Amino acid sequence: MLAARQTFRGVRFGSLVSQHVRKDSVIMAKILMLVGDFVEDYEVMVPFQTLLTVGHDVHAVCPGKQAGDTVATAIHDFEGEQTYSEKRGHNFRLNATFEEVNEADYDALVIPGGRAPEYLRLNERVLEIVRHFATANKPIAAICHGPQILAAAGVLAKKQCCAYPAVKPEVELNGGTFVGPNETFDNAHVDGNLVTAPAWPAHPAWLRGFLELLG
Repeated sequence: MLAARQTFRGVRFGSLVSQHVRKDSVIMAKILMLVGDFVEDYEVMVPFQTLLTVGHDVHAVCPGKQAGDTVATAIHDFEGEQTYSEKRGHNFRLNATFEEVNEADYDALVIPGGRAPEYLRLNERVLEIVRHFATANKPIAAICHGPQILAAAGVLAKKQCCAYPAVKPEVELNGGTFVGPNETFDNAHVDGNLVTAPAWPAHPAWLRGFLELLG
């Protein structure tokens, strides 16, 4: 949990200082969200809007794009086939610029799923950012295929991680313990600073766990 050490102007999260405080002195976090084209529609829009609603400051960024640009989203659904179906979703507008990110300025990280993690994990700067959050023990929330980026960054060793079942080999090959979905895919798992889930049906449990980590 993020611990406040000061309650005036700057609020200290552990050893970091954030300027994000509500008037009633409840700590608000500055959160980075890593997204890309064909991020899963629900998995980007629901956490982005939810975290803003409760007062957190969320910056959604994508490599090669700037604030005001959009990423295409994909809608993944479970319709009775052996794997999820995929349809074109909405356009999601970014509100920050990837190249301007200083990860030390952020208190927590969110990684949605969808198609985007497949190629975002090839970007060394993305992996560098993820390693910062893991090394600093800051809260990280990843869902569905989002843990593909965690695996590529090499931060899952000795961690328990929930994800879409197709990501199980990557979790285990990187020294993590895979936590599978329940029958309705609405479970989430917390291991230290990491909260993970298998897919968007788990949003309530996943976001609840992340908000508890934020304090």
